[in-house]
Amino acid sequence: MPEKLASKPREDGGIQLQSHCPLPGGPLALEHHRCESCNVRMLSICSALDMSELSEIEHLSRPLCYSPRSVLQREGETSDTVFNITGGMVRLSRTLPDGQRQIIGFAVPGDFLGLDLGENIVFSAEAINQVNACRFQRNAFVDFLAAKPTLMRRMQALTASELTHAQDHMVILGRKNADGKVASFLINLRDRLARIEHVVAHIPLAMTRQDIADYLGLTIETVSRTLSKFAKQKLIVITPDGVRLLNEEKLRILGEL
Repeated sequence: MPEKLASKPREDGGIQLQSHCPLPGGPLALEHHRCESCNVRMLSICSALDMSELSEIEHLSRPLCYSPRSVLQREGETSDTVFNITGGMVRLSRTLPDGQRQIIGFAVPGDFLGLDLGENIVFSAEAINQVNACRFQRNAFVDFLAAKPTLMRRMQALTASELTHAQDHMVILGRKNADGKVASFLINLRDRLARIEHVVAHIPLAMTRQDIADYLGLTIETVSRTLSKFAKQKLIVITPDGVRLLNEEKLRILGEL
């Protein structure tokens, strides 16, 4: 399916992204925006670039909008594109030998996807809600990366951070009980979102309870029961679109954070 192009100019001369993406099946192509005015630039790899380099990478990128449940990349397929997430949340998953799905993470604005060492994609990435992303052709991006030492160092730092996060998650899965797992999940997600939206107490949960359960190695019943228990203990308030923290200190103790 060819990509559609839709956008409208703002009074300041920029581009206002339209509020709805197409139905799953193909991303919506957006007109190029100025990288220097990107809301997540300082959180992403682009923070390592100066103004002239931003102009260069701007010409390599293809801003796209994905509707909920759209697939950005599929496990096992040949990797020929990479993505910088600029809006929304992406579910990352792998297929286990028995055919079951294992969620390995949730990408948020500022995260970079697709620059795997092998030729094939090692995990699937699916939009949970409306997702905006800058897509790059892999070969062109790799060439650009090789020519920019500061960008390469930034990528290495992000890779090290992702490795630390993966190790922390293994500890959560292996050592913590249900209360500790759910508490850790809430605090870690809040801390990640706070970089972008300056979230203090409210944590939007775009993913389903089943997604959370799969990620934490729990059942959906256990996740729901634990959240309800936290609410009764006045640690959180459950809202229609997420949770509001009431006692962060106690949650950090439960999560051993």
